[in-house]
Amino acid sequence: MNLLFKLVTLSAIFSYINGAIFEASVTDLQLLVDEKENITIIVKNVATSGTLNLTRSAKNIVELTPNQIPIPKSSNGSYPVLVEAVGAGHVIINGQFDGDDKVLLRVTVLKNIGLDVFSVVIGWIYFIAWSVSFYPQIYTNYKRKSVIGLNFDFLYLNIVGFTLYGVFNLGLYFSEDIKEEYFDRHPGGLNPVQVNDIVFAVHAAIVCAFTITQTFIYERAEQRVSTTARLILGFFAAVIIISVILSACKVLEWLDFLYICSYVKLTITLIKYVPQAYMNYQRKSTVGWSIGNILLDFTGGMLSMLQMIVNAYNYDDWVSIFSDLTKFGLGLFSVAFDILFIVQHYVLYTHSRFIAIEGSDIPDP
Repeated sequence: MNLLFKLVTLSAIFSYINGAIFEASVTDLQLLVDEKENITIIVKNVATSGTLNLTRSAKNIVELTPNQIPIPKSSNGSYPVLVEAVGAGHVIINGQFDGDDKVLLRVTVLKNIGLDVFSVVIGWIYFIAWSVSFYPQIYTNYKRKSVIGLNFDFLYLNIVGFTLYGVFNLGLYFSEDIKEEYFDRHPGGLNPVQVNDIVFAVHAAIVCAFTITQTFIYERAEQRVSTTARLILGFFAAVIIISVILSACKVLEWLDFLYICSYVKLTITLIKYVPQAYMNYQRKSTVGWSIGNILLDFTGGMLSMLQMIVNAYNYDDWVSIFSDLTKFGLGLFSVAFDILFIVQHYVLYTHSRFIAIEGSDIPDP
């Protein structure tokens, strides 16, 4: 098999079952549909005879030949196993021996390697577009030496949302316990969080914090965070605190806590643009609100949704979209509001390029 289609770790997984050691020659395997690969199960220090049963966490993805291996007493040997990919998806191969069960092999099956590369490229393009999208607003604030026209409710909702999104991504990507909980619920699925998701979320939270510092430096007139936004943020804080307590008390699993964080983020995405859109409507102007931010955000949102659809098709894993509503919803609702802002800027308020503040006109860069 081509090395491009196979990921082999430097060290194998060792499973200790009643003193015996079971080692898979390949611990992570990536195949195309209808492709076959021979692996070897190495057995050491078996005290009693028995049968090693190879089980799959999901059916209709791979076939194993044989799926049962007789193991004689005091055996040290190697046993070949043919892995045949019959359908796209993700599956874990376990070895069961004498009542115990250990992970031996993880297999990922995809339909097209080109689509996999295309997905990676899309992921990094939308990561760049979304990451860069924060900077036009920062530049606009710096150039004007003013944050008038930039809604503060939006800023504070944004930083809370991205902080929680970062918690969700970091937990689901790095915590082995949480990943185990996820795959228990979705045995044939793939982890929906990728490295670029983590980098984006952490970077977004940091840049949002920097933008908020600009509101304390530059001219702001009478603008402040509204009472409504304060009450909403307080409610979200209570939800998160209660969720942490319930998870620590094992009433909820930590995966459920992460989902709650992601749902709060999704809710913030639904509402965070409303104050800014309404402010633009009241002022009949988009001056102070960077259109560069919107255009880049629109690009990132479209590509984010496209990547999830490509991955869902390539791995036959549509459940990943519905199990990660935050990522898909983030793209969908961002695009919807971006279209509204584009209409406001280029159609409704195109005549307004300057806003009068204390008798002087401040241009929008």
